[in-house]
Amino acid sequence: MVGWAAQLRGLHCARWGCRVAPGNTASTGSAAASRQGEPRVMAWGHGLLRPNLLGEGTGARLFATCLWQARRWLLQVGGFAWENCGDKRDPVVLQSLSVAPDPISIPGSLRVSAAVKSGKSMGSPLTAALVVEKALGDLWIQLPCIDQLGSCTYNDVCSILDELIPPGTPCPEPLLTYGIPCHCPFKAGSYSLPASDFDVPDVELPSWMTNGNYRVRVVVSNGGEELSCVKLAFSLHSH
Repeated sequence: MVGWAAQLRGLHCARWGCRVAPGNTASTGSAAASRQGEPRVMAWGHGLLRPNLLGEGTGARLFATCLWQARRWLLQVGGFAWENCGDKRDPVVLQSLSVAPDPISIPGSLRVSAAVKSGKSMGSPLTAALVVEKALGDLWIQLPCIDQLGSCTYNDVCSILDELIPPGTPCPEPLLTYGIPCHCPFKAGSYSLPASDFDVPDVELPSWMTNGNYRVRVVVSNGGEELSCVKLAFSLHSH
């Protein structure tokens, strides 16, 4: 029988993005322990590594590391953050993303910059599955899918884009200027959007999607094959 300490070495806290890897280290992304044998934690969306200074027992330290990561997740309020959440085989990777102001104001102006690298052409059928959570005190509540808002799965993103921007018409600015496509298929390559301003209209959102702190997990797939996974954390302020 495998000991519980050995099992904890492979523990994956999927809900909080915490991984406990062999070698008694814990990290998100590519961050790793700076000293061999000392587990470290990086709170999701933050560039600060926090050491776990608990006892010498391997199992206890690994378990406490994951709990610390979970606690940071639960208590995180405010502050925009993002993270790739797919495995290394995902062909589409978000390289950078910046959003201001924080919190996002509705209505208001939004400045966005982003960079994406795609190692594979993406075409129909393109599916986007969203899991949207809202902070309620120290808890995160998953929002249902109501009127195509919330934790919804959009099974034909290409058709949605065609409805929003009829085929044959130029892509809207600033996409047109920077050569970013707005219709399927999306060719493999690198796409970059320098800091650009967008107007956020005065839309009437459901009461459960107004002021507050949110987490969103987006998985894009084609024919059951995962292409990309991204986590976002942000705050909304509706006037």
